[in-house]
Amino acid sequence: MKTPGKNLLDAIRYRFKVAESAAIFPFSVVRFQALMGLAAVVGLLIAPVSIAQGANDEDVKPIPILQGSVALVSDFTGGQPDIHPLATPVVLLPIGQRWLFETRATFENDLVEEPGRPGFHGGPVEKEVEYAQLDFIANKYTTISVGRFLTPFGIFNERLYPAWIRNLQSDPLILPIGIGPSNASTGGMLRGGFKVRPQLDINYTVYFSTVVTTTPVDSDRFAGGRAGILVPKTRLEIGGSFQHLLQQERSNLFGFHAIWQPMALPLDLRWEYAHSKRGSGYWLEPAYKLSQLPFWQNEMRRTQLVARYQQFFTGQLVSDSLPPVNTKLFEFGANYYFMDGLKFTTNYGRQFSSLGNVNVWTLGLTYRFVVPLGPDGSPK
Repeated sequence: MKTPGKNLLDAIRYRFKVAESAAIFPFSVVRFQALMGLAAVVGLLIAPVSIAQGANDEDVKPIPILQGSVALVSDFTGGQPDIHPLATPVVLLPIGQRWLFETRATFENDLVEEPGRPGFHGGPVEKEVEYAQLDFIANKYTTISVGRFLTPFGIFNERLYPAWIRNLQSDPLILPIGIGPSNASTGGMLRGGFKVRPQLDINYTVYFSTVVTTTPVDSDRFAGGRAGILVPKTRLEIGGSFQHLLQQERSNLFGFHAIWQPMALPLDLRWEYAHSKRGSGYWLEPAYKLSQLPFWQNEMRRTQLVARYQQFFTGQLVSDSLPPVNTKLFEFGANYYFMDGLKFTTNYGRQFSSLGNVNVWTLGLTYRFVVPLGPDGSPK
């Protein structure tokens, strides 16, 4: 008979395996980043003890974790410079062997040049709780969450949003589709995965959100789901999202996504499409690490070239968070990883629309951290 501690570890391990975006797509983990940080730190802390004493998994004791990132991003859109300092802490608090409370907050400012005043000036720091949820790990196939959680429509909002994970610092044009007014839902979520064949995994999410009108934690009333098929041997995941809006025009939204990292190349290829009555569009993003080049190998293995092409098409209804006209945007750039967690990023692009064409240029520096907040997870 399995102990609760064993079930907790099995559930964490399987969630990583099913979302191999955490394992085979090294910079595309987001929804699973919290549990990954917890498992990684606990594993490092208990490894020497486990080797010395031959401890079993059921002896592991989860510990609280503080992780997150800080970033400084400079954006020059249409020649107008903006500087965005931001900090994003994540707190993971295990409760017993099956429960986990996790939350992420953002502290951000927007520094701009003002006529007649030298330098950059900003207003009050913007603060937001992006998610605060309580997870119950029922078994290795299912986790139940309640509270405020990132809306799992598509892949960018939930997996790729943090500054230290995304390859380009700009948001996709279609990001607002399906995620609600504050990128999060308030309600309940059921998620997990299972293996249908030795080389085929299924991951799934179903959720319900209710209306909250308090800014900046507002949310809409809708229900939806997302499913993905992962083929570990080919390092390919394809999937789709569906959502039904339970307010306003009560419309349906849907989308598709794909992530591929071929075995023969250090390439990440990501694609997403979304459709709603307020607009539709897609983005395609290849990212290639130069580790296979035969010269300057220490520098090349730290360098990643990135491009993104995207289009947005207006819908029947108007949305303040989406472009008002049909828009095309092409960007290309580079990331340099000084070490694990510290990244310099830059990209340049041009946006085309009937409102006028503008240049987009971004510079950024991001740092990720993980800090244990309690005693180690050694055997009891």
